[in-house]
Amino acid sequence: MSAMTIKLHNTLTRQKETFEPIDPANVRLYACGPTVYDYAHIGNARPVVAFDMLFRLLRLVYGEEHVLYVRNITDIDDKINARAKESGISIRELTEGTAEVYRADMAALEALPPSVEPRATENIAGMIEMIGTLIDKGHAYAADGHVLFSVPSMEKYGGLSRRNRDELIAGARVEVAPYKKDPADFILWKPSDDETPGWESPWGYGRPGWHIECSAMSARYLGEEFDIHAGGLDLIFPHHENEIAQSCCAHDTERMARYWVHNGFVTVEGEKMAKSVGNFYTVNDLLKDWQGEVIRYHLLSTHYRAPMDFSKEGLKEAKAALDRFYLVLRNVEVDELPDSKPDRHLVDALADDLNTPLAIARLHVLATEANKAPTRRKKAKAQAKLKASGELMGLFGSDPDAWFRWSSDAGESLSDADIEALVARRIEARKEKDFAEADRVRDQLAEAGIVLEDGAGGTAWRRG
Repeated sequence: MSAMTIKLHNTLTRQKETFEPIDPANVRLYACGPTVYDYAHIGNARPVVAFDMLFRLLRLVYGEEHVLYVRNITDIDDKINARAKESGISIRELTEGTAEVYRADMAALEALPPSVEPRATENIAGMIEMIGTLIDKGHAYAADGHVLFSVPSMEKYGGLSRRNRDELIAGARVEVAPYKKDPADFILWKPSDDETPGWESPWGYGRPGWHIECSAMSARYLGEEFDIHAGGLDLIFPHHENEIAQSCCAHDTERMARYWVHNGFVTVEGEKMAKSVGNFYTVNDLLKDWQGEVIRYHLLSTHYRAPMDFSKEGLKEAKAALDRFYLVLRNVEVDELPDSKPDRHLVDALADDLNTPLAIARLHVLATEANKAPTRRKKAKAQAKLKASGELMGLFGSDPDAWFRWSSDAGESLSDADIEALVARRIEARKEKDFAEADRVRDQLAEAGIVLEDGAGGTAWRRG
């Protein structure tokens, strides 16, 4: 276990704090996962990549076996019900299929799977139990088949978002309902009709509200109080505020999580993402044109707390940067690389509130050092440090040759075999001093986006 200090910006205190886990042998992290009614868009991917970086750092500092990361799947939701009805398929079929694509897309972004991935539908009993506890303690009440949390019953409500009462009611866009005792009260349980998923409960056939899902699942897997709760800025209110209210009132605790970490908003091509604007990018679609690592690098290029503009131009820049790194790592067998640890300066940057832009700048320094290394031995050491540092960030996991041969339009472009045959023809033409033919082949390859590199060891190629 390392003595390294991690600093995180804590939304609860509005300042950067030294991270001190409750139990260093059991560091616990919870992140709000997807509502699986549709494919994940780039705004959904940002927290996954940001908190995957946090997960990787915690594993480095405390040891892989000492970090527990829980990211839930919301498979009960009115949007899911509506989409399933519209598609003419069962809710289970919709959520299973969408969750499977989500996992594959996030794996393509080199995000490690969480330690536990609970589904809301598999935790209904815990939610019903927690709601019953809140009623017993005077923090909730049943009315017209609904159960509501009584906001006035919690003196410290609003501590995370720091909103006053009027702002809380306006910000929640609260539904005015006759069964509410107070306009700010929010739903814990609601009735279901015959066409809507539901479960038997002491308050009738129904389903849970969104907020209680995360409170019940985090308590089950991480305990009544845990280290870090993560999510997007848009979840601070009402979702995270309501989670705190439910959890603290049910468990009689002062805190639900010690540190609250939130990532910034994402715009796409300079505008708010919207299908009507034509800038609605799903990860699944982007992966048809870009390697997952390119998308990951673009996301990591902006500090996780800052607003980010995701763009095709940013993807091109990310691809160019990764090409440079892979060129540095290309001329050596991975098996030849000596064992190495990640660069200390890079780790320090990540330990300072996940400063990924600074860590990426350090990768460029390491690449330059590898390129300028005076001896093969020193070059191999520099390459090993570059590779270990990138791997900590979920980068450089591809074989360099495979990286350069990847094509987004494999069906339309030259196949690897076609390229190899043309390269061989060019080599033969040069041997026979038929330079016109050699140049013609090079031009043909260049038109297809293939870059040739002539070196002492022969001719290497890559897709440009």
